[in-house]
Order: sequence, then C-alpha cells, then structure tokens
Amino acid sequence: MRRGLTLGKFAPFHRGHQMVVETALAEVDELVVMVYATDVIDVPIQVRAGWIQKLYPMIQIIEAWDGPTGYGDTPEICREQENYILKKLNGLEITHFYSSEFYGDHVSKALGAIDRRVDEARTAVPISGTALRKDYFAGRQYLDPLVYADLITKVCFLGAPSTGKTTLARTLAQRHNTLWMPEYGAEYWLKHQVNRRITLDQFEAIAPEHNRREDTLTQQARQYLFCDTNAITTYIFAKDYHGKAGPVLTALALKAEKRYDLFFLCDPDIPYADTWDRSGDQKRQWFQDQIRGDLAERRLPFFSVRGTLEERVLQVNEVLRQYRKFGNVLDVQPSTFKIHH
Repeated sequence: MRRGLTLGKFAPFHRGHQMVVETALAEVDELVVMVYATDVIDVPIQVRAGWIQKLYPMIQIIEAWDGPTGYGDTPEICREQENYILKKLNGLEITHFYSSEFYGDHVSKALGAIDRRVDEARTAVPISGTALRKDYFAGRQYLDPLVYADLITKVCFLGAPSTGKTTLARTLAQRHNTLWMPEYGAEYWLKHQVNRRITLDQFEAIAPEHNRREDTLTQQARQYLFCDTNAITTYIFAKDYHGKAGPVLTALALKAEKRYDLFFLCDPDIPYADTWDRSGDQKRQWFQDQIRGDLAERRLPFFSVRGTLEERVLQVNEVLRQYRKFGNVLDVQPSTFKIHH
C-alpha cells in the first residue's frame, strides 16, 4: 500500500497545490491531506478543506485545528512539527510525503517516507498563497472556479418593483470597479408575458438561468458581485401570481439563503416609476410587505437602505467596510441604519 501525505494552510487552495495533489494521486494508492488552521486568511478550515474534498473526493482530509504555529528551519520548530504530524496521523503509515517546501526533507525523514518535492522552484506554477492574498482578482487564473467563487463577497439587493435595486447595484459595481448581475426575471417576463402574466412552469425556468449567469459573472468579479434580486424574489412573484411556487423555484429560493453574503432591502421611499409593466404604488407597498414577511420567515438577516442614491451608496459601503467574508454579520454595526435579524 502506497499512501501519500501533503499538508498546508491552503490559504487559498491554488493551482500549485493542485499540482502537488494530482502528482501524488498519480503515484500512490491513497492520499491524506492535512489542512492547518491559520489567521492569514478569513476562510475557515472547513471551507478550505471543503475545496479540496469537492475537487478530489477520493482523498482523506485531516483538519489540524490545534497545529503548531511556528514556521522555520530551527531544530525546535522542526521537532514540534514532526511530533504533531505523527500524533495526528495516529499510527497511519505514510510511504510518500509530498510538498514544495524545504520541510519536505525533515518531515519525510520523520515519517520514514520518500521525499517527493514537486515544483519547489515554482516554475511550472509561478504563484504562492501570499501573492494571491494581495490580489485574488489579478491571480484568479491560478484558482479553480470553485475556490474563486468563495472568495467573492456576493451582495444581493431585494425590494419591491421601483425601489432602486437596479440603479444601486449598477452604481456600486461602477464605484468598486467590478460587475453586477441584472435581474433575469425581469428580462424573461418582458419576453414571455401574455397579458402581464407568465405560467407557473415558466417561473421554474427563471432562477436556474439567473444563477447560471450569476456564476459566470462571479468568475469575472473583483472582490464583490452586486446582484439585483435573486430566486427569493422570483419565488415571491410566483406566489403572488399563482398562490404557490414550483419545486425547482422553491428549492433554489431555499438555497439562496446561503448563496449570498449580504442582503439589503431597498426601501420604497423613492418616487414610484409608473411604467406599463408595473402594477401601481399601492401594489409596490404590498409586495414590499411580502418580501419582509418572507425574510422574517426565513430568519434571514438583512440591512434596510433608504434615502437618495448617494445616501444608499454610503450605507452599503459602510457595511462593506466592516464586513469580512465568512464573518459574523452581527459584527457589522453601521451607525446610520439598522440590521434586521
């Protein structure tokens, strides 16, 4: 039995790490990957380990929550690292140790394993976690789409028709030099409506395509992707039209609760744009109440934004300034408006 081991912080997991893993998988029967805790990135172990497990489901993951923090080539640090690795392996025999670092020498000796150094000079994949953390966008070609998507903060704007969602999403994208996702449901409705209605089956087609387009834009976004509504809005429209929503839309509305990092509810405190495709200011308020009720039912925290466009931009930016990806939204305490949870 040939069993390999590789380890690291994987902060983030990049193409260089993938090269090590794939080299190992080609040479051994089993591969163990040990993922260390770290404070150099906000992404928790579970997510970093999840990237590796999703991309390579055949490997065994060990989460090293209590790993030593020292890094260097002193005898004391080497011994501490070796003892920890052996303890975590708990007697599991390793025949090959894979790395791209100097510690490949002493760790492989401690394991009694073959030292397999892969692209130590970083010539095949000229990237490092340190370089990526400075600018994920610039180095996104070295990140699997699965990983890059998790490094983007996805901001979703909800609200009744004519509450300024589109203008706010577009403006923030321009200010932050990134992209925004238009509401696909509005585009679909304009194309397929008959007497201002679409069928329940047609509603089922909206959210999957919205998500597909959103996923494509995520890979081109810089730090943030600003989204004009999501499947929850489509779900509420379906219930408003037909008294219910289909199974596909219902499932995607549920998944939308975790698909985004931040939710903002745009207040109907701006003049109503009475266009032919809308149902009136009174309906706007009814629909706003439906959205608030749905968010309450989902126990989904959100921020309310109101005022002029510039006031709303300031409110959103204050949240973005404080928020950290994978952080606790309750740690954000903007002074100008309230969080709802």
